Amino acid sequence: MKIAVLVYEYPPKIVGGLGTYAAEITRKFVLMDHDVTVFTMNDDGGTLSTREIWRGIEIHRPLHLDVSDSLPDVIADDIKKWGRGLNLFGKLLVYNYLTASKLVNELIKKEGVNYDVVVAHDWLSVMGGITVKKESGLPLAFHVHSTEKGRTLGNGSSVVSNIELRGATIADMIITVSYAMKDELIQLGFPKDKIEVSYNGVDPQKYNPDNFAAEDVRRTREYYGMKDGDFMILFLGRLVGVKGVDKLIMAMPHVLTKFPTAKLVIVGVGELQEYLTNLTRTMRLEQYVKFRFDFIPEEERILHYAACDVAVFPSFYEPFGIVALEAMSMKKPVVVGATGVSGMREIVICRGEEQCGYHVDPNNPSDIAWGIINALENPEKRKWLGENGRKRVLNEFTWTKIAEKTVELYEKILKR
Repeated sequence: MKIAVLVYEYPPKIVGGLGTYAAEITRKFVLMDHDVTVFTMNDDGGTLSTREIWRGIEIHRPLHLDVSDSLPDVIADDIKKWGRGLNLFGKLLVYNYLTASKLVNELIKKEGVNYDVVVAHDWLSVMGGITVKKESGLPLAFHVHSTEKGRTLGNGSSVVSNIELRGATIADMIITVSYAMKDELIQLGFPKDKIEVSYNGVDPQKYNPDNFAAEDVRRTREYYGMKDGDFMILFLGRLVGVKGVDKLIMAMPHVLTKFPTAKLVIVGVGELQEYLTNLTRTMRLEQYVKFRFDFIPEEERILHYAACDVAVFPSFYEPFGIVALEAMSMKKPVVVGATGVSGMREIVICRGEEQCGYHVDPNNPSDIAWGIINALENPEKRKWLGENGRKRVLNEFTWTKIAEKTVELYEKILKR
């Protein structure tokens, strides 16, 4: 199969989980003997190659044009409210339409490349996908990793929500990351009969605790002031409202009554950095909550999983939650938010013989603390939870399995 993939972020430009997903799954497609062309954003300076082959994948990155001066007269008021985000919206428009033009006019019409399917990820790329479908007649698979309404807890842009809904209406298939997300999409008016579910994955060879020396783990713990016998509680991710990091900080006094030497390590960047710092100071938890406001490289991120005793992700809204898989693959027990739209509720088994973690109410700091305390209080159970987590990853969530399922869905589109 020859697949054209439109995705906003792709190595070396990775912002979050979408970039990781796109890099891993396209590589697996190639290893399965499919032909993949990726169309993604260039960097701000236009320094990345506009066309290259990387790991067997042809990558196109159109050069950016600054159209922000022309936008105020032609776009809706709720986009204007973005402020500096207006520039991002302009970049996305240019990326989408230059991509569509290059794919249709240059590759398909001029070079005679025959694609089987065009794939667009989230609203960030679906405008280009819609255009390619109309101009080329190719079937369109629309991957929805999250929604504007969900990401903003209902306070987002109606323009973006409308772009998502138009993509869903025009696409031949909608592929989302969890059954919780499928339910959300149906509630938002997405065509129910088009929606399919294919989970995200993780590389268990890369995310393997056996790869790390005890000295490296010790050095990472010492960086945050950990002594022998201290418990390291890890949160890793974007510091935004839906991730529930403030409630996790509020849970720490409850945890400290049981484990006085426990420390919470928070790694990530986002709009809540100042608020979280002030909250920690107000609660007099500076000794117990350690921040690292940084987007750390993947190898260092994996080392943080190796160093922690439990990983906690108390999200209010988490369509999938790839960080939970990463921690599970590293044999760590996980505590996850399990209310509302939560793909992690499907990933993490919270009871029975295959239990690998705990489900908590992310709105309730004492319930978050309950999950952490249960994960930490028995070293044998902690080890058992970790072993079960890795076993679940190997059985259900390797990138090979996820890629095979995704290709089956693309083939289903072609059969129609």
